[in-house]
Amino acid sequence: MISAPCRLGILATLVPGEAVSFTDMKAATSLSDGNLHVQTRKLADVGYIEINKVRRGRRSVTEFRLTELGLERLRLHVMKLQKVLDAEAGAKRATPRRARADDSAVWS
Repeated sequence: MISAPCRLGILATLVPGEAVSFTDMKAATSLSDGNLHVQTRKLADVGYIEINKVRRGRRSVTEFRLTELGLERLRLHVMKLQKVLDAEAGAKRATPRRARADDSAVWS
């Protein structure tokens, strides 16, 4: 669910904990209106974010907020990514590179 770049961007935008309006989220993620609507609905359906309509003067504004579950799942996702990076870095250190002969003259 979180590995899609657009959804990861939405969750990352919400990490500071403040509610973010639809307009601000759109600007932060560069998603179209329709794509932002679909992706935030998917995140809300699994409980990772809350979507609220609030009144601001005479207008209704859609706001998004990260839930505790969403923050927990995002942390878990980041930890898994870090393990992958750590394993990759460890594999590179464990297998020293051998000097390769210059094969640029092979075809001459």
